[in-house]
Amino acid sequence: INGHHQENGMENMMLFEVVKLGRSAMQSVVDDWIESYKHDRDVALLDLINFFIQCSGCKGVVTGEMFRNMQNSEIIRRMTEEFDEDSGDYPLTIAGPQWKKFKTSFCEFISVLVRQCQYSIIYDEYMMDTVISLLTGLSDSQVRAFRHTSTLAAMKLMTALVNVALNLSINMDNTQRQYEAERNKMVAKRANDRLELLLQKRKELQENQDEIENMMNAIFKGVFVHRYRDSIAEIRAICIEEIGVWMKLYSDAFLNDSYLKYVGWTMHDKQGEVRLKCLTALQGLYYNRELNARLELFTSRFKDRIVSMTLDKEYDVAVQAIKLLTLVLNSTDEVLTPEDCESVYHLVYSAHRPVAVAAGEFLFKKLFSHREPEEEGAPRRRGRQSPNANLIKTTVFFFLESELHEHAAYLVDSLWECGAELLKDWECMISLLLDEPLPGEEALKGVQETALIEIMLCTVRQAAECHPPVGRGTGKRVMTAKEKKTQLDDRTRITELFAVALPPLLAKYSVDAEKVTNLLQLPQFFDLEIYTTGRLERHLESLLRQIKEIVEKHTDTEVLESCSKTYHALCNEEFTIFNRVDIARSQLLDELVDKFNRLLEDFLQEGEDADEDDTYQVVSTLKRITAFHNAHDLSGWDLFTSNFKLLNSGIENGDMPEQIVIHSLQCTHYVILWHLAKLSEGSSRRDDLGTLRKQMRAFCMMCQRYLTNVNTAVKEQAFTILCDLLLIFSHQMVSGGREHLEPLVYSPEDSLQSELLTFILNHVFIDQDDDTNSTDGQQDDEAVKIEALHKRRNLLAAYCKLIIYCVVEMKTGADIFKQYMRYYNDYGDIIKETMSKTRQIDKIQCAKTLILSLQQLFNEMLSELGHGFDRSSSAFCGIKELARRFSLTFGLDQVKTRDAIAMLHKDGIEFAFKEPSPQGEGGPPLNLAFLDILSEFSSKLMRQDKRTVHMYLERFMTFQMALQREDCWLPLISYRNSLQAGGDDDTMSVMSGYSSRGSSVRSKKTNSFKHSGRSCAEESSSSEVWQQSMQTPVMMPSPHLTSTAMRDPKRARDDSFMGTPQHHQTPMDYNRRGTGLMEEDEEPIVEDVMMSSEGRMDDLNEGMDFDTMDIDLPPSKNRRERSELKPDYFDPASIMDESVLGVSMF
Repeated sequence: INGHHQENGMENMMLFEVVKLGRSAMQSVVDDWIESYKHDRDVALLDLINFFIQCSGCKGVVTGEMFRNMQNSEIIRRMTEEFDEDSGDYPLTIAGPQWKKFKTSFCEFISVLVRQCQYSIIYDEYMMDTVISLLTGLSDSQVRAFRHTSTLAAMKLMTALVNVALNLSINMDNTQRQYEAERNKMVAKRANDRLELLLQKRKELQENQDEIENMMNAIFKGVFVHRYRDSIAEIRAICIEEIGVWMKLYSDAFLNDSYLKYVGWTMHDKQGEVRLKCLTALQGLYYNRELNARLELFTSRFKDRIVSMTLDKEYDVAVQAIKLLTLVLNSTDEVLTPEDCESVYHLVYSAHRPVAVAAGEFLFKKLFSHREPEEEGAPRRRGRQSPNANLIKTTVFFFLESELHEHAAYLVDSLWECGAELLKDWECMISLLLDEPLPGEEALKGVQETALIEIMLCTVRQAAECHPPVGRGTGKRVMTAKEKKTQLDDRTRITELFAVALPPLLAKYSVDAEKVTNLLQLPQFFDLEIYTTGRLERHLESLLRQIKEIVEKHTDTEVLESCSKTYHALCNEEFTIFNRVDIARSQLLDELVDKFNRLLEDFLQEGEDADEDDTYQVVSTLKRITAFHNAHDLSGWDLFTSNFKLLNSGIENGDMPEQIVIHSLQCTHYVILWHLAKLSEGSSRRDDLGTLRKQMRAFCMMCQRYLTNVNTAVKEQAFTILCDLLLIFSHQMVSGGREHLEPLVYSPEDSLQSELLTFILNHVFIDQDDDTNSTDGQQDDEAVKIEALHKRRNLLAAYCKLIIYCVVEMKTGADIFKQYMRYYNDYGDIIKETMSKTRQIDKIQCAKTLILSLQQLFNEMLSELGHGFDRSSSAFCGIKELARRFSLTFGLDQVKTRDAIAMLHKDGIEFAFKEPSPQGEGGPPLNLAFLDILSEFSSKLMRQDKRTVHMYLERFMTFQMALQREDCWLPLISYRNSLQAGGDDDTMSVMSGYSSRGSSVRSKKTNSFKHSGRSCAEESSSSEVWQQSMQTPVMMPSPHLTSTAMRDPKRARDDSFMGTPQHHQTPMDYNRRGTGLMEEDEEPIVEDVMMSSEGRMDDLNEGMDFDTMDIDLPPSKNRRERSELKPDYFDPASIMDESVLGVSMF
């Protein structure tokens, strides 16, 4: 006991309590202990020993008698027996604010202790020997808490000793220099007594150095060599982190291959946190260029491993691996081969931003670090003569060589943090595009100019928006004042430069659709006020003139939509330029609509006599109007009448060109949506509501008629628009205070629902080869197939949204769900998400839909193979596998899905016995094999529900059926067995052990279960579980192993189930309510198995084996209770009741 520390009323507190509270300065705590040691070293050491024991979470205390008479191994064995069995936590792992700083205080105490004792006490051959011996013994314990705590203490002790050794080394060097200087003096001036003093001092320092080295060797060989390959990742990480500190602090002693090899080997560790410590340790070494020469052999040996870690599955590890390679690159260019560099280059396109940014820094260092130095005093060169010109060209060349042309935004984002100055040199970019090349300079080619324009647009967007591109965002981040100022300055500079440069750029590239599309996006990032304040109105006039010419020249949809968006960005009522832009826009639209009406009238009159030129004129004008209608309200031009007349003519005559119909449908769709938007704002009259209702319903009927068009593209357009309209005008449109829109609600009739489903089945669920949209050339063909698949996915998603939002009946989803396995690669994610959403809406109806889909597949199989089919056939196995997948989607929480699973079994049983036997009386029912499929869902039933479902099954069975054992009756036998498995003693429990050798502590788990008020059967080993599952009958599915604890069957009651006929066995009373059910249906307990021996580092170069296995203390206080669930919810009577299900189940 430390009775000397009296600060803050802490006298007589144990050392552990003082350090845990952390209220005192650590130096005063250590000084008090040193005073105690000087007074009585045995008492003080006993206090220190108990400090380490208590820091491990052990409640035991080492007495003076034990300290004097027992060996360390005996003391540790005694302390192991004193551990608290109720908890597996110990101070280093306990969560909470009280323990948050304990590790820091613990490490600081050890460091300060050695520092304060470094001049005398550590050399007394008693204190350090005792401590090192104790920590070495504890670190070899099978108890994780002892091993973890003592390893941390030993490694921090070693680090403190390394500091002492470093100081001794420095003092020895100084003493040696002083001695040499004194000895080199003339004899008359030499002080012999000083020489003797220096010799004596050097001898003492050498002796101290030898003692410290002996201590460090004892710790290294006794603790580190064994624990750096411990089964616990945290312990391995501690060792690697500290050896990195030793090599960095005292490189002369530790930075050699004898120690570096441990870091190299551990880079193959299976746990990310350990690999991460290896990389951070190496970064500290490579950062110091003076140490590079000593790292050459290590670099050559482990470079390939470091390069491969840039693709580590743990993103944090990958980031640090790239940063380490960047440091290697800084030290020497020769180590990394071009192949090594290329493996890092492509990571600039990674979706994970920290990885991409690290790769961007590597790329920037490799490609852009050798820039031309500017002469002092010389005027700064601008434009294409600036030093950045070649670097920008290099960026363009890299972008083109990477062959990921659509990812320029990701490349810019990756380089932004390290190369923003280069990427913001828009003046140089503009000059490279507009100015003539210098003498001897090679001009940019067309592809390079396109790439430069795209990169330029991405840099402008990044500067103006200040957030990463889509897919790389890390959530919303609050900008600092400095970042906001930089953003405003950049937007001002962007506007000033491009307001002037954009018109000539558009004029130069006006015929190139791709270049124009990108250039037209620039005004979206302008500060429009500068057009007025900067007196740039004439440049605005020039821009509007260029846009109008582009609209007249192009018919490409992307170009036209870019023009539309540019007008939308410029038509901002907040700015004074609005009137000027609005007039230009109105004039352009007037011309387009007048031209369209004139062309349409002529086109409809000519009918079949219309030539290609007339058709092209109508299509191009309609495309322009449609592109503008997307972003602008054109209600004043009454486009609905003309477009509806055009569509109606197409239906009546049947020979309307495909493109005219597609764009006319789209344009009419926009008319409807703009009308609805105005009504939603409440700015229109009631008459407008009736008009929109008529127009919308007429248009929906028109789209429905186009679903039977001979042209696939037209049908797809009609389908997509119809799905959108049905979703928009569904019953949900009146929510959010829009009750006045109720007359507009439109629910599709059964015929329309049927047509939509038929379309999906005929156009989405088709084989890739059936798609006729293929072209010559393998690469082009692949691209076309991907595009066609993307289109089909959009069609399916549009229909699935109708199911999710209850626009069409949920049961129509059965035809979709049954395709889950067959088209898993193409649409699996969409179908799975649809199942998930429908389950959230109505669990029971979703379950009925799933079982309906299986029934449909079963009927299809019967019609194809006949009633005598082989149950091992691929068709039947496919249905069974689909049922297994459906079962997995219900998750592990049986309480939430209880009623849905019960209904699913009810429907399945009724279907199995629905049709009589084709063989006559005495034969199995036609659909009996369906029970084999249904058994896949048995594991999802709760214990009491299994009995209830079993009784319901027996209602359909005759006495003779129960006695049958022929192969044709195996599905019934299999299904009954699946319902009876665990029916009396619940499902088999598989409790994971604490380690592969943890059987000695498993018996403690029984006590934990007793504390929670429930008895538990003996635990089965995993090998026994597999043996039991292998003994199931033929055709019987292996039971799903769950983690629910075995429960005592003595809870059974003698009352009968509500509404169920009496059975030859007395069933359990499921009407019982109260807390008992709360306990029985508690969530499964799954213990942590990460501490098992399976986590070994098998792939280390030296083929290491662990010498210590882990036996954790059993955690018993970490169970999650279901106290929030109502007892009634567990009652199967309420689940099976007619009032809940809406049907009479039994």
